[in-house]
Amino acid sequence: MPPKPKFSKAQIIEAAFEIAKVEGLESISIRKVADKIGSSIAPLYVNFKHVEDLKRAVVKRIAAISKEMVQAENTGHSFYDIGLASLRFANEYSEIYKDFVLKPTSYMDEFDQEIGLDLIEMMKEDADLDGLNEELLKDLFLKMRVFQVGLGVMIANRLLEFDEKIIITMLEDTATALIASAKQ
Repeated sequence: MPPKPKFSKAQIIEAAFEIAKVEGLESISIRKVADKIGSSIAPLYVNFKHVEDLKRAVVKRIAAISKEMVQAENTGHSFYDIGLASLRFANEYSEIYKDFVLKPTSYMDEFDQEIGLDLIEMMKEDADLDGLNEELLKDLFLKMRVFQVGLGVMIANRLLEFDEKIIITMLEDTATALIASAKQ
């Protein structure tokens, strides 16, 4: 009979997430997580056969946080909400953000699969984007993402202060220009 888990899967994922927040996703190891929760490594292997499985679970946790951040903006303008939430994420979770956008890994693909389609669906409900088909929405999303990732990298690396008023103005100006271009 396998040993009874001493720590829940959620507790293990949360400990790994805390490590990723400070050191990045690649720094997650079974040993570090075990040390963080005050355990030997054996209980972790009851829940996760490989460290990659744990990292994938952390990516799902990150996707859930990202969705919550977008929903928390709730201005009624999803395109704007997505951009601002992403920049807030870059500011609050800079190491994870840098891992996602600066290091070639499969994690970003998994993250995109987890959240990307939901964001396009949100954009379909945005009155500002009325009349744009799915292909144009995806193109618009990509263009805004290119801008937002550049801005996010600057914020995550503390090259640009996260001044909400300035960031909002930059997002609004860029979004307005991109939407106008897409509607031509």
